[in-house]
Amino acid sequence: MSNSTALYPSVRVDGAGAGIVSEAGGLLLTRTVQASGLGAGLSAVLGPWRKPLAVHDPGKIVTDLALSLAMGGDCLADVDRLRAQPAVFGPVASDPTVSRLVRALSTAAPAKTLSAINAARAAARAHVWSLAGKQSPIHGATAGDPLIVDLDATLITAHSDKEDARPTWKKGYGFHPLCAFVDHGGAGTGEPLAVLLRPGNAGSNTATDHITVTGDALKQLPAGFRSGRKVMVRTDSAGGTQEFVHWLAAPRRNLAYSVGFPIHGALDRALPLVPAQAWARAYNSDGHERDGAWVADVTGMLDLSA
Repeated sequence: MSNSTALYPSVRVDGAGAGIVSEAGGLLLTRTVQASGLGAGLSAVLGPWRKPLAVHDPGKIVTDLALSLAMGGDCLADVDRLRAQPAVFGPVASDPTVSRLVRALSTAAPAKTLSAINAARAAARAHVWSLAGKQSPIHGATAGDPLIVDLDATLITAHSDKEDARPTWKKGYGFHPLCAFVDHGGAGTGEPLAVLLRPGNAGSNTATDHITVTGDALKQLPAGFRSGRKVMVRTDSAGGTQEFVHWLAAPRRNLAYSVGFPIHGALDRALPLVPAQAWARAYNSDGHERDGAWVADVTGMLDLSA
């Protein structure tokens, strides 16, 4: 380990050494924080929340919390996973210090706090995507082959009475967050852009929530990809509301979109009228036929004026 002005130590591998470092895989994450500029960015934007005589940088505390989740933690106290390995993660704030910062960030102008953190995230993402070159998800994105932003909700179980935890529609208890991810295609996975924490009883078809998450997600994309048909927003029937679709299609956004909607009403009445020869086999994303699945275009049979 050598001294450095970076948030995390500079670690090297010594083949002649005899020491063993647990959680060594976290080195990949600390180097990512450094290479992406995320650590420096968070340190800068959270500077106003650092007290004059504070020992710990608020930016590092926030990245430490993120790393603790990646290392298997599920609560603030699990930051002790990092505290036990100072050679990899450097000095880690005590639990009371972490709690004080979280309280300060969440109570004193939380909208300003989130805006600062998200600005640092967006800058780091733009930097990483620029370094990725042809491997960047926006490389070669066009109206015909757009960058896809997927929206979907999930359920998170709370095992105790957490703030805003509520009964869920699956008869569980906890939260129903709505998430936005960049689809990296078959060669990758989803890259999280934005998450809106919601109580467990939050509705699936809440247009205002879809608008909020999509707006936050677009702010995470580099300039030139926050409107226009080079970006497609894709969601299931939960996003099939007039208010959300009108928001996506507004002239100043003009986003491409693929939105599902339930089979009832006009669609339910139209399906029996589709002739047999109009149905075609459905295919999975890998190009293979999907068993028992067929598709037909019934646009002309529906009243979509609304």
